[in-house]
This record gives sequence, structure tokens and C-alpha cells, in this order.
Amino acid sequence: MAKNKTTSQEDILTRERENLQEPHLYKVLLHNDDYTSMDFVVMILETIFHKNTDEATRIMLNVHHQGLGIAGVYTREIGETKVASVHRMARKNQYPLKCSLEQVS
Repeated sequence: MAKNKTTSQEDILTRERENLQEPHLYKVLLHNDDYTSMDFVVMILETIFHKNTDEATRIMLNVHHQGLGIAGVYTREIGETKVASVHRMARKNQYPLKCSLEQVS
């Protein structure tokens, strides 16, 4: 009696799906400083993080009043790219804006 190849392939695919794990998520944080303008932070949030003006303003005010704000939550690779983009734009515009990643607990 011949073994059914379809069944064994389905078993393998099922086992592969069971072994997959969701990637860790990371918060992209913007840090307050005494030099970066509020308008620049709002522009960063709108262009890099695709926030609307109201949400960008709310996050910017969190940065200003609480010392930091969450710009978004992403996988590590996407978060690292966003952090690099923020630092590149800040340097280009001569601002010391700091941006960092923190793993979501």
C-alpha cells in the first residue's frame, strides 16, 4: 500500500507553522532636549511616522512635558530604520534630537 504524499506534506507544513513565533516589538521613543523645535518634532512625526497633525502634536507635547514620547511600535528592523531616519534628518537640520528603541514588555 502506497503512503499518501499529500498527508505527509500537510503534516510538515503544520509543524512549520507551529514553530513560527511573532517577532518582538519595539517602541520608538523621542527624547526631549532644549534645542529641537516643536515644529521640527511634529514634522518628523508626520513624515517619518505618518502621523496626522493632531496625533503628531499630542506626541510632541508628551515629549515636551514628560521628557519622552512614543512615536510608534514596530519590529526591530523597521524601528531601527525609523531611528536612523530621525537622526539623519535631525543632523541635516542641526538639531540634537535623540531617538531610541525599547523592547515592548
